[in-house]
Order: sequence, then structure tokens, then C-alpha cells
Amino acid sequence: THSLSSITDNSLIIAAHPDDELLWFAAILHKVDRVIIAFEDFWPDPNMGPARAKALTNYPRNNVSSLRLSEAATYGCADWNNPEVSQWGIELGRTCELRDAKQKALRLAGKSKAPKLGIRVRYQSNFDELTERLRPELSADMNVFTHNPWGEYGHEDHVQLHQVLIGLREEIGFNLWMSNYCTERALPLAKRYFNTVDNDFVELPVNRAFADEVAQVYREAGCWTWADDWQWFKSECYLPAPSNQSKMQSQGHLFPLNLFNIDPV
Repeated sequence: THSLSSITDNSLIIAAHPDDELLWFAAILHKVDRVIIAFEDFWPDPNMGPARAKALTNYPRNNVSSLRLSEAATYGCADWNNPEVSQWGIELGRTCELRDAKQKALRLAGKSKAPKLGIRVRYQSNFDELTERLRPELSADMNVFTHNPWGEYGHEDHVQLHQVLIGLREEIGFNLWMSNYCTERALPLAKRYFNTVDNDFVELPVNRAFADEVAQVYREAGCWTWADDWQWFKSECYLPAPSNQSKMQSQGHLFPLNLFNIDPV
């Protein structure tokens, strides 16, 4: 049996982007020992990185740090109707090359500061850099919380960070917990983790007062990326992260999901 005190002992949230630690871990954000955020700069919007840095400086709790990596701008690049996990996170489609070609044309015209590296190459290099930067932060006795393997609403960076931590768990041996949020878009991948085993999850109430306080810091800094009318769920469930996808089961099930809708990409 797990409780708030047992799973937040020697604990760490590792989230992809600033405000992810709030959106998907609002039941434990006030309680964990540390928070690490992976990405800060976002080349399609040069104002995003400095705004995120400002929000993290004004954060209403201690021990929140950022690796300050640059996003590859992968959102919407995977085929979420037929998603395939890759060694770097999730397989990216032709959208990457189309975006790269557009940015190359804009860069030649002096209208874009997109990196020459390209989205696919940057995504792959981010996997390696995340692995190397996070390794020294982790130890076998820790409770680590991160994104689920379908990336909550289907975000390619979230899937990548989950895959990075699955690999580091195999190497180091810490407890790895995942969130229970999902959208219809991410369900094709989420269903691959259905099984017939009773999952040992813990359900905890969302700290709505603290969540509102953190969200306001992001709004004031100009980098709140979510809906202004977002309503917090009453509770969140956390489950030990599976190492692999399950075989499709006729009676397969998952732990309770916080299922929600967002606007299409």
C-alpha cells in the first residue's frame, strides 16, 4: 500500500517543459523533494525561453531547477493514429522534413532563427543529452515521477523523456512512477500498455490551492502554455512505469485515467 508520505520520500519530479510538473503532478508538486525540468528554449518562439526562466526564478517553492535544453519542436510530428516507439522516444514522420524545409527557406530570407541541425537530428541528440545530464541526479533509493509512455496528450518530448528514464531505471534501479492523464489522441499508444494484471497504483488528491499559485506565476511570466479555463482534476493516480508494451489482451485494462480533451494540433 502506497501513501503520499511513502512515495514522496526521497522524491523527484522530472518533467519535459515548464508547467508540465504542475499539469500532470499537481497532487505531489508541493511535497516532492526536488523538481527538474528538461527544456527551456523553444526556437519557434524566442520569447519563450526567457519567460520560462523568469517563471522558474519566481517559483513558489524551493529546489526547482532546469537543465535548460532546447526543444526540438517535435509536437505534432509523430503519427498518433499508428504510433511507434523508437530508441529516441517515438518515431517522427515527414512533418519533420516539411517543417525543416519551411524553416530553411525562412532562414535564407532572414526571417527565421531555426537551428540548422533539423528537428529529427535535434530530437535524437536531446535523447542522448537527457540521458547524460540526468544520470548523476539519480540514485537507486529514489522515487522518480515522470510522464507516462504515451505522453499524456500525445507530446513527442514527453514520450522521449519517459524512454530516457526507463533506460536509466534499468541502469540505476530507482522507483519510476508515471502520471495517469490521457487524451483520445494518445489512446492508440496508451492501449498498448493495457494488461490483465491488477495495477498497484496510488490515488492522491490534487492540491488545487498550490496549483493555482504556480499557474499564476507562469501566467504573469507570459509562458503559461495551457488553457486559461483549465479545471484541475480532484485527484491523480500514479503507477509504477512499465518497462515494455503489453501483448494485446481481450480483457486488458489500465489504471484509472484522467481523460480530457484538447484542441487538435
